[in-house]
Amino acid sequence: MNHVIHHEIDYEASPDAIYQILTGPGKFSQMTGGAPAEIDPKTGGEFSLFGGMVVGINIECSPGERLVQAWRPVSLEPGVYSMVRFELKAHNGGTRVVLDHTGYPEDEQEHLDKGWHDNYWGPMRDLLRS
Repeated sequence: MNHVIHHEIDYEASPDAIYQILTGPGKFSQMTGGAPAEIDPKTGGEFSLFGGMVVGINIECSPGERLVQAWRPVSLEPGVYSMVRFELKAHNGGTRVVLDHTGYPEDEQEHLDKGWHDNYWGPMRDLLRS
C-alpha cells in the first residue's frame, strides 16, 4: 500500500481561508452542496464528511499551514485508514494546496484521484468565487 496521490492546486484565497473550508463543518458542507459534515478542528479531533461516507481523525492541525488526517471511506474494512496531508503554501498572492494521499488500497487509486477533483478542488474553487 505504497501508492500516492499527489496534487498541487492554486487558489486565489489565503491559506487561512482554505484551512477554514477544510476544518469548518459549515464551510465544508457548503462546499459539498450541503452534504452533512462534522469536524472537530483540533489535533485528535474526529471528523465525518459527506454525510458519514468518510470518517477519521485529525492527526495534525496547524491553522493556515497544514492539516494531516487519518482518513477512511466507510467502504473500507474497519480499522483501515489512509493518510491525507494538506500543505497550504502562500503562492502568487493566493494559496497552493499540496495534497498527498497515501496508504489506500491499490484498486481505489483511480476512484480516489477523481474524487479529489470532483469533491474538493472544483467545489472549493466554486465556493471561493461565490
